[in-house]
Amino acid sequence: MCSHYQAVKERERYYRQFGAYPPEDAGKHDLWPGYMGSFIRRHPHADVGDEAVPPLEAVSGMFGLVPHWATDTKIARQTYNARSETVAQKPSFRDAWKRAQHCIIPAQAIYEPDWGSPRFQCNK
Repeated sequence: MCSHYQAVKERERYYRQFGAYPPEDAGKHDLWPGYMGSFIRRHPHADVGDEAVPPLEAVSGMFGLVPHWATDTKIARQTYNARSETVAQKPSFRDAWKRAQHCIIPAQAIYEPDWGSPRFQCNK
């Protein structure tokens, strides 16, 4: 489960890869759950039939899902990954899953911990 990634830093590369420029307040480039960064989603008015409306837009948001019922954004530290087997049933994810609220996370590097290394071993 990836909990650390590096955002795409160069504006032109961002545009070439995703077809949208990053927001001016794109957030940090080195991201952990709860940090603000950019993401790409379907434009909310993409279905109106206007050619001036792009199909995708880049916006700033928090890394991790904050469910509508949450009283604190700290929940994003536990809701940055979902299991495909249970995403439709878990309270944190099910409403967003039903509404097909998906996005693209523009990352140029993803850091996965090596849980087998001695650094991550528990002492007994």
